[in-house]
Amino acid sequence: MRIGDAAAAAGTTPRALRFYEERGLLAPPDRTASGQRRYGPDDVARLRVIRELLGLGLTVEDLRLIADRIQLLADHPQQRCTNADSVSPASSVITHRLAAIDDEIDRLTRLRSRLAQQTGRG
Repeated sequence: MRIGDAAAAAGTTPRALRFYEERGLLAPPDRTASGQRRYGPDDVARLRVIRELLGLGLTVEDLRLIADRIQLLADHPQQRCTNADSVSPASSVITHRLAAIDDEIDRLTRLRSRLAQQTGRG
């Protein structure tokens, strides 16, 4: 399928597909004789995993660090990450992202308290 069809099937845009390819999250696709990108079902499955992980708060840079693991999730969609291997790069990325989310929650909680206190809504 062409880039627009693959993007639509994965719930994203052609521009995002090119971006993921540039960042190493998606392998360069096969090309038609006229040079157009050609994607298959495996590419769409990988794109869906990438979109899901980004939706969970991971960054493109996070995914670059664990790019080799993305295909495992695409190949086995029912399988989820576990803490079994706490020294793996994936575990480290997840631990770092969870800490960043916790820090942001703390920052927003303090900000909310200050705003509520300043406005008497608190």
